[in-house]
Amino acid sequence: MYRPLDHPLLHRLREQVLYSAGPIGSTLLSFNLGPEAYVSADGEAHDGCPEWLNVSNPAVLEKIYASFYEVGVDAVDSCSFGANPVVLAEFDLADRTRELNRLAAEVIGRVRDRFATPDHPRYAFGTMGPGTKLPSLGHITWDELVAGSREQAIGLIEGGIDVLKVETCQDLLQTKAYLTGCEQAFEFTGKRIPVIASVTIETTGTMLLGSDIACALTTLEPLDIVDIIGINCATGPDQMIEHARYLAEHSRRPVFIGPNAGLPEVVDGQACYTLTPEQFAKHQHTFVNEFGTNVVAGCCGTTPEMFRVAIESIGRRAPEPRSARSEFLRGEQSAYEANVSSIYQSVPIEQDISFLVIGERTNATGSRAFRDLLLAEDLDGIVALAREQAAEGAHVIDVMVDYVGRDGVADMDRVATALRTQSTLPLVFDSTEPPVIETALKLYAGKAIVNSINLEDGERKIRRVLPLIKRHGAAAIALTIDEEGQARTTEWKLRVARRIYYLAVNEYGMEPGDLLFDFLTFPLSGGQEDLRKDAMETFNAIKQMKEEFPGVHTTLGVSNCSFGLKPAARRVLNSVFLFEAIDHGLDSAIINAKQIVPLNRIPEEQLNTARDLIYDRRSDGYDPLTHFISLFENVTEAKENKADRSKLPVEQRLQQRIIDGDRRGLEDDLEEALGHFDALTIINEHLLDGMRVVGELFGAGKMQLPFVLQSAETMKQSVAYLEPYMEKAAGSTKGKVVLATVRGDVHDIGKNLVDIILSNNGYTTYNIGIKQPIQNIIEKAQEVEADAIGLSGLLVKSTVVMREDLEELNSRELFHYPVILGGAALTRRYVEEDLRRLYKGTVYYAQDAFEGLATLDKVVPAAREGRPLPVLTRGGAEVAANSVYDPVLVAAPGTDTSSLDEYVRTEIARNVPIPTPPFWGSRIVRGIPLRDIYPWINETQLFRGQWQYQRGDRSEEEYNAFVDEEVRPVFRRWAERAISDQLLTPQVVYGYFPCLTDKNELICWPDVKDGKPVGEPVRLKYPRQSSGARKCIADFFRSVEEAAAGGPQYDVVAMTLVTMGAKASEFAQKLFETNEYRDYLHWHGFSVESAEALAEMWHRRVREELGIAGNDSPTMKELFQAHYQGARYSFGYPACPELEEQVKMKTLLQPERIGVELSETFQWHPEQSTAAVVAHHPEARYFVVK
Repeated sequence: MYRPLDHPLLHRLREQVLYSAGPIGSTLLSFNLGPEAYVSADGEAHDGCPEWLNVSNPAVLEKIYASFYEVGVDAVDSCSFGANPVVLAEFDLADRTRELNRLAAEVIGRVRDRFATPDHPRYAFGTMGPGTKLPSLGHITWDELVAGSREQAIGLIEGGIDVLKVETCQDLLQTKAYLTGCEQAFEFTGKRIPVIASVTIETTGTMLLGSDIACALTTLEPLDIVDIIGINCATGPDQMIEHARYLAEHSRRPVFIGPNAGLPEVVDGQACYTLTPEQFAKHQHTFVNEFGTNVVAGCCGTTPEMFRVAIESIGRRAPEPRSARSEFLRGEQSAYEANVSSIYQSVPIEQDISFLVIGERTNATGSRAFRDLLLAEDLDGIVALAREQAAEGAHVIDVMVDYVGRDGVADMDRVATALRTQSTLPLVFDSTEPPVIETALKLYAGKAIVNSINLEDGERKIRRVLPLIKRHGAAAIALTIDEEGQARTTEWKLRVARRIYYLAVNEYGMEPGDLLFDFLTFPLSGGQEDLRKDAMETFNAIKQMKEEFPGVHTTLGVSNCSFGLKPAARRVLNSVFLFEAIDHGLDSAIINAKQIVPLNRIPEEQLNTARDLIYDRRSDGYDPLTHFISLFENVTEAKENKADRSKLPVEQRLQQRIIDGDRRGLEDDLEEALGHFDALTIINEHLLDGMRVVGELFGAGKMQLPFVLQSAETMKQSVAYLEPYMEKAAGSTKGKVVLATVRGDVHDIGKNLVDIILSNNGYTTYNIGIKQPIQNIIEKAQEVEADAIGLSGLLVKSTVVMREDLEELNSRELFHYPVILGGAALTRRYVEEDLRRLYKGTVYYAQDAFEGLATLDKVVPAAREGRPLPVLTRGGAEVAANSVYDPVLVAAPGTDTSSLDEYVRTEIARNVPIPTPPFWGSRIVRGIPLRDIYPWINETQLFRGQWQYQRGDRSEEEYNAFVDEEVRPVFRRWAERAISDQLLTPQVVYGYFPCLTDKNELICWPDVKDGKPVGEPVRLKYPRQSSGARKCIADFFRSVEEAAAGGPQYDVVAMTLVTMGAKASEFAQKLFETNEYRDYLHWHGFSVESAEALAEMWHRRVREELGIAGNDSPTMKELFQAHYQGARYSFGYPACPELEEQVKMKTLLQPERIGVELSETFQWHPEQSTAAVVAHHPEARYFVVK
């Protein structure tokens, strides 16, 4: 258990902030030392080796150290960053590792002692850099790293260093190995000094291998040797804000923040750090005074002047208190966050709305599929099986390779090496053999769970395993087995559990929260009298253990309870047993998540009988076991009912393949078909018939869009296979269509779906992309002699661009082109009434891709045959001569909108309390764990809206089952892949700005100084409702007149802009171009909704920081319905439709800092980005202006 080290430095950190300088390497580079500086007195030279300067030129180092001590810095780093065997080997100095580190400590020690006084002690930090090899990628072994870091640490300690600083960590496995080396050095020297563990978070928001800050903290927190936790290097303080906040909120230890002097910029051909001393001090002031960090540090590019200004600004006061540090500050027990982690993410053992699901399918004893893969040494298959479990809902994965006749150590080495970087989920290493467990832990960068420890051999084996668990910071599953066997009664189970607890916690120092007690599950299916009450004994033990030892956790291998029953019966009994155990306090379970059934889907008689069996409710003439078995006598496993195509003629088989989207064995059927038909006939008469049926099923609501795209993938593969057999004949296409997203619009999902459907139904498409001006569209249409043009756009602004494009076609007398329009902002009435009056040619509205297809199927033949083009409406139906349309709601050019600009005083309450924001101006936030964002995804919008999995004619219960079985696994797969492949880069720029309203305008200043708004203001212009309540967003803020009359001189407005990064769009385009249509739909929708989820999450952060989150609804569903104070308004939507106003947001937020741009039609790019203004007023709600 963590207990703060009794050391003068740590005592001092309780009283005041410490200042620590570490830019030794960058300062040396600025000196431009020549080769002569690296020549020692005896002539030995190692040019370019900074650590050799401790021998050849200590004076230059002493000058650097003195420059920082002179301005009041408390601690300075030694010149030993690369003094490890791996780096020193490049200079043939590996065998002198200990000597060079000892010299490095002595050189800085001399300078430290010159400046140290009793009132102001100074410190020398012995820096230990990461080297150049990453163990998680197999560059170097654990044992090699431990041995090297041990030598380095011994040298530093022998030279008199005050603190060991394991810093700039890029791979958490390397960090843990170094810390083990430090621990061994303490044992060797008999001296224990403080240890800093500091990781490096890149501009991507994660460590080099993808670990986020939560993952890093989870991995380091259980390691008692760590006294201070921090981050350093790679970025400036601006990029470290969220990481610093996270550490301050969650770490029980003092927090160290050591940024570079900003991000380097090239000036006159040289890389320079441009952060000013004032900017450095301002950020560190935020870290200390707002977050409560303890060590103000500086890395590359920071200077003595920066520290002088920071010391003057912050002073030597104690940092702001934070609850996580109560143990460090006052010796009080602070809450331990029991998490486990992979190399990518942290997972809490205590799940908010579930139990911790431990996937059981990668177990050589319990899974035949895994055993076969293991015996075949099929690592790709093993990785795929692990990923399947993630999709099924597992939170962590149990890995057990022990099998008779196999070398468990070798098998674990192979499997753990494959899974450590390719599984996003944390791993449970399951073995009875300590060497197998040790092998796994030495390979794993995250915080694993060891399964298991017990007292079967007394204390012999457990005392071998507990030191391994503690050294690597792992959690452990503790089985209640002792020398007498498997504990059966409640008292026996608790007796064993207490013994293990006292050993693990009191003797070996494990955190109680890292213990998961397994009170054992015995089969209820055999009918043995001595097993009938075992379930109750287990449940009672769970409940009593958690009452007696708060903080510990529990787990069970659930499926054992139903051993021997039929599969259908097993699913029911396992599910009921699990939910009953949870009701008694169970925290986790080792299960196949796919086999667990919600209780509301279990027939009542099965449910009640299962409970009777679990609680042994026998009575005269009634045995629940016998009755339970009888309920499943005639139940057979439901299997997917796929029609047998084998006896159908080949042309019908091909058609059915298209409908089913089945590509397995496709080429065999195509080859057979070529023996009877020519390739063009196969496509036009058989494959396209299948696509026609797909379109009919979709139109009738009997086929979901993702399955339509699966059919399109099959069609595309079929055509690609047949192409070599086709002659390129003129007129072999049904028609040529140019597709484009209109000028300024970055949204392409709708256009691309049209492309997919048209191109797989016989049309040749020319998809020229997003943000296309009409000139480009015309040029392509003329070049390819197009039969029609299709234009797409998402927002209201795009409908105006479409109007202008049609006017341009008119002016250039190119109205012979039929034009099909589609997009979320369009309405049928607007196109078929207003725009048909405008365009001299024919224009059509397509609600979806299949309506576009139906329209073209009528328009193109007519155009090619010289017939008049039909006037069509919904679904390609012709418009009757007497057809009447409702009035168009979109304002045409010239419409009088003056009432929208008119100022009217409303009844909105004035003089409401004005919150005080935590800061003024803007901040950048990076490195937000995706796992924290996912709970904010609106699944209804994603599943039904983006992915279009509609309920159709299913009942609500049937639809929910369909979602659980088919849709949610897709969601989980993409959630995990986004993490493992780093497809999403969540970033935020947000801020708080002083503001006042002037009628319908919101005046916003960039900053506040000396209590007054400063800087060049921007004026956000908001429209006002033309009738009714006459609301305007500006009404929700204090006015210029109210400020002039006295009281608060300004209000506060929050602005947020979030993005998921450019890679999300790039990857979507790659999927589209490689014809992975279903994946394209799923990924695009997932990435867009992830951006919306980040916006929701950050909106919550803003409400918290403004102190108004107390009015939030407790349920996510109601939060999505805006049940909170502090409405969020985005330009382009009903309350503020004018996108042009985003230019002013851009001025204040400077989103280019996170890679977001504003298009010429004022839309944010990348597409997975969104911005908003937040009004804190209690009456602020969503409303429609027009």
